[in-house]
Amino acid sequence: MNSISTDICIIGAGPVGLFAVFEAGLLKLRCHVVDALPQVGGQLSEIYPKKPIYDIPGFPDILAGDLVRNLMRQIEPFHPTFTLGERVERFAKLEDGSFQLFTSDGTEILCKTIAIAGGLGSFEPRKPAIEQLENFESGKGVYYMVRDPETFRDQRLVIAGGGDSALDWTIFLADVAKEVTLVHRGTTFRGAADSAEKVKKLHDAGKVNLVLSSNVTHVHGNGQLNAVTITANDGTTAQLPVDSFIPLFGLTPKLGPIEDWGLELEDNAVKVNTLDYSTSEPGIFAIGDINTYPGKLKLILCGFHEAALMCQGAFKYINPDKKYVLKYTTVNGVPTL
Repeated sequence: MNSISTDICIIGAGPVGLFAVFEAGLLKLRCHVVDALPQVGGQLSEIYPKKPIYDIPGFPDILAGDLVRNLMRQIEPFHPTFTLGERVERFAKLEDGSFQLFTSDGTEILCKTIAIAGGLGSFEPRKPAIEQLENFESGKGVYYMVRDPETFRDQRLVIAGGGDSALDWTIFLADVAKEVTLVHRGTTFRGAADSAEKVKKLHDAGKVNLVLSSNVTHVHGNGQLNAVTITANDGTTAQLPVDSFIPLFGLTPKLGPIEDWGLELEDNAVKVNTLDYSTSEPGIFAIGDINTYPGKLKLILCGFHEAALMCQGAFKYINPDKKYVLKYTTVNGVPTL
């Protein structure tokens, strides 16, 4: 069993969780970050990496993906560690006030405090209403995320969807898979216009197949997926041999296992004290969209503010006998761990 020890375990690798690493680093606190998604960035990376954001101070506009990259550069001096593609399932509070966490893959994390920065919660894929679909999950041909592109090397793929993820993975996997077919129910895409244009050029060049005004309606195979049925909006059908089917219809946020942690909740969010964003359980904090309090605004910049105050509270919880004197980075620079 993989075991990790740290000062703060941050649950959620979105922008607020990443900035919390920076604020913790200024206090000489080590962080380990866990996220159920296979990459950092939370919603910014998974749902709209090319969407411009206009309310980050100092940036008239910045692409979501660029903001994530900047945050990762900002926290480099503090050498955070990450467990990605695993969800924190349960925790235990130890006699000394520290915590023991276990992930969905059995990773054990020992930490002095917990900071829940899970955005709107853990994300679960939106699954199309296709009979027998679940029979081909768990490595049998149906995938709701692309964790490792090499999984699809030299395969015949069908991707379904019309957003950024469907477009981006169609472009990327065109150079990995033997054959890529993108199926979309409409004729225009919700994703970035430049990505849609790239897919069209790949189609014109014969590198991907583009099937519009259609849906994947059936999956076929005996224990392993080997074909899908595509039904056009006019009712005509065609069966296509495939090795893998990747429906990319976005993610549904759910509070997940945190709902059963005994924390005080309100409207499917974690109630906090705005003094330091502590929860009803001493040593556990919640920042970002997952928390609630009077006047709450679900903005990234508000989450950054919450992260700064949370780290002050975490420092006091870990070091009850120490007094921290605020030191400005403009004077002292950024320390390293």
